[in-house]
Amino acid sequence: MNHFQRKRGVLHAEDIPLEELANAYGTPLYVYSTATLRRHWAVLEGALRGIPHLTCYAVKANSNLAVLSLFARLGAGFDIVSGGELYRVLKAGGDPRKVVYSGVGKRDDEIGFALKRGVKVVDIESAEELARVSIVARRLKRRAPVALRVNPAVDPKTHPYISTGLKESKFGVGADEARRLYALAAKDPGLEIKGVAMHIGSQITDVSPFLDAIERVLAMVKDLEAQGIRIGHLDVGGGLGIQYQDEEPPHPDAYGKAVKNALRRFDGEVLLEPGRVLVGNAGVLVTRVLYRKKNGRREFVVVDAAMTDLVRPALYGAHHAIEPVAPPAREEMVCDVVGPVCESSDFLARKERLPAVQGGDLLCVRSAGAYGFAMSSNYNSRPRAAEVLVDGDTAHLARERETVADLVRGEMARPPGRRFGARKRREIG
Repeated sequence: MNHFQRKRGVLHAEDIPLEELANAYGTPLYVYSTATLRRHWAVLEGALRGIPHLTCYAVKANSNLAVLSLFARLGAGFDIVSGGELYRVLKAGGDPRKVVYSGVGKRDDEIGFALKRGVKVVDIESAEELARVSIVARRLKRRAPVALRVNPAVDPKTHPYISTGLKESKFGVGADEARRLYALAAKDPGLEIKGVAMHIGSQITDVSPFLDAIERVLAMVKDLEAQGIRIGHLDVGGGLGIQYQDEEPPHPDAYGKAVKNALRRFDGEVLLEPGRVLVGNAGVLVTRVLYRKKNGRREFVVVDAAMTDLVRPALYGAHHAIEPVAPPAREEMVCDVVGPVCESSDFLARKERLPAVQGGDLLCVRSAGAYGFAMSSNYNSRPRAAEVLVDGDTAHLARERETVADLVRGEMARPPGRRFGARKRREIG
């Protein structure tokens, strides 16, 4: 469910017409609904009621400070994958003691930052990383709270770019390697074992891969505890999908019931890392039609949003529903919705059936709250869009639109030089 609905034929964000927001803040424009974010959080939390758990929102899905602050006030933990994301969580008022630091490539300074701020756990993804975390922790005279991210070798049946639990994935370690590393960590004075983690992928629309992965990881947990290695929590990751087109993802209630049943014999805390399921349908991208054109039999609707604003269609071949903001015309057209970027991959939709639109009309791109602005870029020197958070009849500017001056901040037309130790020239002969 979301709160982007038509009232008197016009699309609204809660109680505000999208046209008014576009006129006030310009386009392209990301619009998020507070009511939808709150509802999605409440539904997911309700589905997990009855087991000790911590829901850690996956910051990478949408890292706007206003969104993070809302989740922090709702009691969320956070799943981060960089020092920058931890900085955002802290700026938004998040509790570092509820932060899970994931990610396959953490630098020493990022590890140190996380340990100094007191994160809940650092998820380890390789033997070398385990050693580095121990070195950094001992240098800081601390014990690092750690969990091994186990790769359960389960196919999540999703797009290959967002499958993370297969044997050939760069993420995590296999179960046998995890057993070896837990034995090492148990003897390391710089490390404190907290739990076991897994995450098999994103946009998963079937419960069975989650359950297969949990079963395999629980078997390993049983072995570890038989060796005297206490596992305090099990992080089952995120990845629950949403409906973009004709997908039929399980309702959070069905997901929660299945997960709770699978973990009925586990007596520790359960961690979850939802992202898309919380924010995906809580956001839209509003864009204005610039032109219509035909090349041969192909009809194009050129809009002011581009792959720089929403890269998922170009990157994944992803589908986002698109509709006019104004009451739809009766006449229909089949067209490619494309942006201004100088790439043939710059499209928001291909062969899309839309009510007929003209230059100046507004279009709403649905389900853009996850991996929309968060993956945007300045390619072609395009300033990034503004972001607005709507709450009832009130709009909050959550991020100002970038200016062309912002694009060159930090650059220098005549950069100062810095001489480094030059080698003495060898004499020939």
